Amino acid sequence: MKQDKFSPVSLICYACGCIPVIWIALLFAPYLDDGLIGLIKNAGAAFANPFHIMLCRDSLRAVLIFLLIYGLALAVFLSSDRNYRRREEHGSAQWGSPREISRKYANKAAPENKILTQTVAIGLDGRKHRRNLNILCCGGSGAGKTRFFAKPNVMNANTSFVCLDPKGELLRDTGNLLKSKGYEIKVIDLINMEKSHCYNPFVYLRNDNDIQRLVTNLFKNTTPKGSQSQDPFWDQAAQMLLLALIFYLHYEAPEDEQNFPTVMEMIRAGEVHEDDDGFVSPLDELFDRLEMRNPEHIALKYYRNYHSGSGKTLKSIQITLVARLEKFNLESLAGITQTDEMELWSVGEKKTAVFAVIPDNDSSFNFLVGMLYTQLFQQLYYQADIVHGGRLPVHVHFVMDEFANVALPDEFDKLLATMRSREISVSIIIQNLAQLKALFEKQWESIVGNCDEFLYLGGNEQSTHEYVSKLLGKETIDTNTYGQSKGRNGSYSVNWQITGRELMTPDEVRMLDNRYALLFIRGERPVKDFKYDVLKHPNVKLTTDGGMEPYQHGQDTRSIASVVLDAELAKKAEKLTVSSQHDFVLLTEEELEEHFKKMEEKQHEKQK
Repeated sequence: MKQDKFSPVSLICYACGCIPVIWIALLFAPYLDDGLIGLIKNAGAAFANPFHIMLCRDSLRAVLIFLLIYGLALAVFLSSDRNYRRREEHGSAQWGSPREISRKYANKAAPENKILTQTVAIGLDGRKHRRNLNILCCGGSGAGKTRFFAKPNVMNANTSFVCLDPKGELLRDTGNLLKSKGYEIKVIDLINMEKSHCYNPFVYLRNDNDIQRLVTNLFKNTTPKGSQSQDPFWDQAAQMLLLALIFYLHYEAPEDEQNFPTVMEMIRAGEVHEDDDGFVSPLDELFDRLEMRNPEHIALKYYRNYHSGSGKTLKSIQITLVARLEKFNLESLAGITQTDEMELWSVGEKKTAVFAVIPDNDSSFNFLVGMLYTQLFQQLYYQADIVHGGRLPVHVHFVMDEFANVALPDEFDKLLATMRSREISVSIIIQNLAQLKALFEKQWESIVGNCDEFLYLGGNEQSTHEYVSKLLGKETIDTNTYGQSKGRNGSYSVNWQITGRELMTPDEVRMLDNRYALLFIRGERPVKDFKYDVLKHPNVKLTTDGGMEPYQHGQDTRSIASVVLDAELAKKAEKLTVSSQHDFVLLTEEELEEHFKKMEEKQHEKQK
């Protein structure tokens, strides 16, 4: 970078330049009367003994003349100076080298990286390269967001993963690989709920603030996008009732009753008669007994606030709350929220893969994943800050495919800005920037700014093309203009000039070859490189792409007993006809073995 010639440092240097000028003037002072020719002839004698300075009557005049000449030369130098940036007059953008950038950022131990393109990867040690590991991956349908980005990074098996997995494709393809690498696999399956692990949000409530966050998050996630309530009173009153019920369960109920199915039972027990304000429901009796034990109980405070209205008002509040929680009436959803198998606190302590399998054509139950995200971030931050002194033992990588389909924690942009130091990173996968702008109308630029890596895989959305084109910048190029005039005195001319041009125009971004991706890393030149070929991954043999069977989750691994029959013995089994289930007798393994021995003995006796 060119230094400012009028900066304080430069001015001090100019002033210091007066010292050698005065010194030279004193050396030449005795020869001043001889004129310019005399000064030139005696220059050798003057410099032969540079430290022999004699003051004479012309010393002052010589100093003034030499300083004047120095000042004029300095003035000419400063006035004629031009700030040239040759070949950069209209822009300095140029393509970066994929190999050089990868050499700068990638860890030599190949698995300890995040894969970006075929050539470029970035190491997991952010303190080494001083970049965060938040990645914004943008690509339209069919651009390969899952195959060329999400799947290769999961195949690295180098962190704990929290994967938003539409249709369960990522789980099927990589589950066996992760299992073979020693991962604990947890699945929230909103497509086949009978195969899902159980997730009970109540298990992760440590204090009153957590309960307040849970209720706020639930109402936010169950509010349809774009809807605005005409009267917020009903939602606020419904939240008070829900807070009262959850506070009661949290402090008064046994652990196996602390869940949403119990909340639904309590609401049903809170029957209200619109025409009888004095009616006392079983729920009212429950809180009356609580008041006798502890009049200042926090659950009682919220219940009193809710119960201060008329019977008709209370009925409307209950209907509002039931409308928010109506999906917990389904046996499938009630079943997976009745207990907990997720152990969210362990995600940052041992290698764990959490998959949230959601349907890509129905968002009815996605609010549950939104609650999971909120509580998971709370758990990870708590474990990092309180338990492990600031950093998690195992890096946690959130792979958010179809990012726009699930409700996110409040102030997600602030989480992005603070998670790096706690060994947490997020890969945001979207189809285009319009999705991000719709989700975060005012904060979308902050989301992009907190991702040090931006990977563009191609798409067909115009505003994204324009954004990528501007991000690439302009380069300076040479152009020719030709002129020709015909006639008796005809002429032909060629002119050369320079101008600026985008590295890729929006149209060229739209026409990007589907084999290529554009990569932007903060502080580096943009890179155009091939998308990652998943078939070249060293672990591909452990995935379905390499011939492995698809991973099947939800299998019964907790049977308390098993019986293996010999093939010949099985052929000898007798068919029995029973009239009811009472004709069956439950036998232990020892009793079964004894029974089979007797059958064999009888068979031997018959043969004799």
